[in-house]
Amino acid sequence: MRQQQGSWRALALAGMLAAAAAAQAQTQPQANDGSTVAPAVKAKQASEIRRGDPARWHQGDPTQQARLRTLQKEIGAAYAEAKKACGENPAAERSACLKDARATYEQDMKNAPSQLETAPQGSVQTTVQTTTPASR
Repeated sequence: MRQQQGSWRALALAGMLAAAAAAQAQTQPQANDGSTVAPAVKAKQASEIRRGDPARWHQGDPTQQARLRTLQKEIGAAYAEAKKACGENPAAERSACLKDARATYEQDMKNAPSQLETAPQGSVQTTVQTTTPASR
């Protein structure tokens, strides 16, 4: 019986040490200097950067429908960024911020077709709305 209690204590101690080590590892910042990137990955990234942007990034959408899909995708990305920014606000302000972000998203999606109709050759003027976390 005593031997079994000793085993349980050893296991409990080992578990606590492992948890403490994991917690400490999470609190230590990781290097952002590329030291954790494998050499093969570094070489591939460097060659991609040398080649520049893919040509498809500079080609416009060929049809009105394709331009609309792209615009809707951009509106969705802006909404995702706005929600993330709202998450950085204090809890008391978060709900109102999310409500405003949702209203802007819905209005932009509603106006997207008419925005494309008035845009010359598919270029669209967008309004950028930034939200900054309130100072604490």
